[in-house]
Amino acid sequence: MNLRLVLKSPSSVPVEVEGVTPDAVRDKPLAEIERLPIFHGNRPVPLAEFFGVSGDPADGRMEWEGDLSGVHWIGAAMSGGRIQIAGNAGRHVGSEMSGGEIVVDGDAGDWVGGEMHGGLIHVRGRAGHLVGAAYRGSARGMTGGTILVAGPVGNEIGHTMRRGLLAVGGAGDLAGFNMLAGSILIFGSAGIRNGAGMRRGTIALLGTGTPPLLPSFRFACRYRPEVMALLLRHVRSLGFPPSAELDGSEFDLFNGDLIEGGRGELLVRR
Repeated sequence: MNLRLVLKSPSSVPVEVEGVTPDAVRDKPLAEIERLPIFHGNRPVPLAEFFGVSGDPADGRMEWEGDLSGVHWIGAAMSGGRIQIAGNAGRHVGSEMSGGEIVVDGDAGDWVGGEMHGGLIHVRGRAGHLVGAAYRGSARGMTGGTILVAGPVGNEIGHTMRRGLLAVGGAGDLAGFNMLAGSILIFGSAGIRNGAGMRRGTIALLGTGTPPLLPSFRFACRYRPEVMALLLRHVRSLGFPPSAELDGSEFDLFNGDLIEGGRGELLVRR
């Protein structure tokens, strides 16, 4: 039986649950888990003040239930186990996680997988800005792992990304801003200034239509990249089903950002 955390009632003041992860509670009795400190605004409170706690944490599986759009830092810094969020979630889901799996059955807020190091996050709905991004002032964004978001997301996904894979159903502006390495797949519409300041890595625009590209990207060739077939097969194996129309597609390859050396790849589906 999994550990179940059921929100008793929504709060207009943010609730922060950083540190309540499967690996942190695996060996604790329920009474001790209920006393774990969380924050209601800037006030520390025991977990049981906002959540009903039941089940067994021994198997490393945790379920969060209720209207969790005002509950932030779920799964932050987790290193193993599995979290299932039945509905929407707040900001910082899986921030700085290094292992394990998080599944969000609804939407998520900003900073999904912020500075993530490893593991898997799968959001079945939409997500906000700065998915897999670096926090302000940090030199490193996502350094490993996989983030899948079925719906559209906001701006600056993969900001200063170093490694890993992002696959999203659509994106706002500045995808891959200052990107250093890794792969970003955008299956729907995309905004402007994609890859601004990128040094290496790959951004693939897989939707219909081509957003305006920065003048600091240079056309290289049109081809069918073998790596795209591998990436599509990989995300399908994780439950993220791209359209079969993408198989065998041709892409225009643009290299950039030339201001940063021009070693990044921007692939535009034809």
